[in-house]
Amino acid sequence: MRPRYFTKRYEAPERVASAARHHAWLAQHARPLQLPVLTVIGPTSLTYEWVDGRPARPKDLLALATLLGDAHGAAWTTDLRPSSLNTPHRFRDGIAFGDYTGPRQAALRRRLEQGYLADRGALHAMLTLLEKTAEGPTAFYKDSNPRNFLITEAGDIYTVDTDDLTLAPMGYDLAKLIATLILTHGPLPAPAIDSALRAYNEAAERHDSRLGTTDRRRLDDFLTLHAVLTAPYVGRNGYRYSWPPRPRTQGSA
Repeated sequence: MRPRYFTKRYEAPERVASAARHHAWLAQHARPLQLPVLTVIGPTSLTYEWVDGRPARPKDLLALATLLGDAHGAAWTTDLRPSSLNTPHRFRDGIAFGDYTGPRQAALRRRLEQGYLADRGALHAMLTLLEKTAEGPTAFYKDSNPRNFLITEAGDIYTVDTDDLTLAPMGYDLAKLIATLILTHGPLPAPAIDSALRAYNEAAERHDSRLGTTDRRRLDDFLTLHAVLTAPYVGRNGYRYSWPPRPRTQGSA
């Protein structure tokens, strides 16, 4: 059988270089993640080995939470320990990838302009929440939506799409996975979310006891941010559900 490949095309060479650099960094520093082999870097495309698999489903949440906790712990141990969430991190070649707060402050301001936040008071509440969450050990964000995992028939988990990579607090990318599973498949039972968070923390703290401390309230803060940040994509990319219906603002229960 001839090997099969998947080619992803980009509008600009800079995007190609960025995605390839992210792939190399993850392969080195987040080794628990299994990535398709990058076989060809073209001027406007990347070609990977083909992976036969399905997107993640709610039943995969526990395994994926464990994988993310392990990957975030590994990245902190090998490269991110001295990083600050508010300062861009630098690859070995000196090129930076985004900090946590800067890109999200800009995105939240766009959500106000786009009409996904009611007024400047709502924007202020979200910016304040963002600043509140910018503390603790540094992990990475890779956009862990269900389409960015492929589960093979044998149960192997491949992580795909390295276009986006920024710094983020521990637990933030787990919240992105939970939020987008809900957008795709509907509400998840609270015990399933609690179990996923526990599995994430247990996997992370095997690398260092300081890494497994994300509690449910902090996870809910991340989910509130994701509700606003993902709002423009509801109705696209398989996001058939809207959740939560209204982001929590400061002072609410």
